[in-house]
Amino acid sequence: MVDLAAAYTFAWRHAPKVPEPLLRAAFTVAADVTWLRHGEGVRRLEANYARVRPDLDGRAVRRLSRTGMRRYLRYFREAFTLQGASPEQLDARVRVEGREHVSAVTDEGGSVALALGHTGNWDLGGAWASPHIAPLLTVAERLEPAALFEKFVAFRRSIGIEVLALGDDGVFRDLVRGAEAGPRLVPLLADRDLTARGVEVDLAGHRARVAAGPAALALAARVPLVPVGVFHERLHGDRRRRAGTAWGTVIRFYAPVPRPTVGTRREQVEQLTQAWVDVVGKFIAEHTADWHMLQKVFVADLDPQRYARTRAAAGEA
Repeated sequence: MVDLAAAYTFAWRHAPKVPEPLLRAAFTVAADVTWLRHGEGVRRLEANYARVRPDLDGRAVRRLSRTGMRRYLRYFREAFTLQGASPEQLDARVRVEGREHVSAVTDEGGSVALALGHTGNWDLGGAWASPHIAPLLTVAERLEPAALFEKFVAFRRSIGIEVLALGDDGVFRDLVRGAEAGPRLVPLLADRDLTARGVEVDLAGHRARVAAGPAALALAARVPLVPVGVFHERLHGDRRRRAGTAWGTVIRFYAPVPRPTVGTRREQVEQLTQAWVDVVGKFIAEHTADWHMLQKVFVADLDPQRYARTRAAAGEA
């Protein structure tokens, strides 16, 4: 049995020493082999892609999933080498759109809640944003084995991202306090939450269950909620030479979504959640291959009886 924690530690330690073209080729081959095997994860990726891109036929979805797997593996390749990147390389690798939507708040000492999907390379975006905009505070789902989770936490802290463990006592309270203390960016990966704490929304024309965290945090800490899209772009010329790699990352900050003024707190969370999902859903339809969603997220794909129990636990009709 593979020791995942040891494997990841080995990759983080040695990947930065491998020439970038060789490493890029190795991860591309790994992605293509995984895609060709057409296992459960790839099939789920294609099913999700088909829902957000109804304009594509089966063959086009299959081709798109190959690009998606290459970008998914690119995320890991970049993560394994990120600690070895210089500040100058990070500056060349990241391009930002809509920075004014967050800087207008953080420059005045305030915080911003960010709602993200699993798109692009959010770790690279965080490594750049922490020194250039504001310190980052986020939560991460506990991974098994525990040693692997600790490695991920240590990795993210090494690039300037403070991490709280999802599910720990007082984690939401600590998020609120961190946001209130400011200035901070609080990015939350929120495009999937199948627990009773999630919120059922319309995502790209289909019912899905996403996390309530971004909306709940924005309301509790009274901070703006900004949807974010992260995607890859190919680099050329001088920027490519300065970046030391063929691919860069774009962080797109959208305008803050309006805060509801009527309704109960739960109703406001639902309204605010649907508002950011509308924005991120359009982004996913535009940059589908950058969406690394190899798990079930749409209600139609869930077990009906199990989902009925989830809704009952949440007090939903």
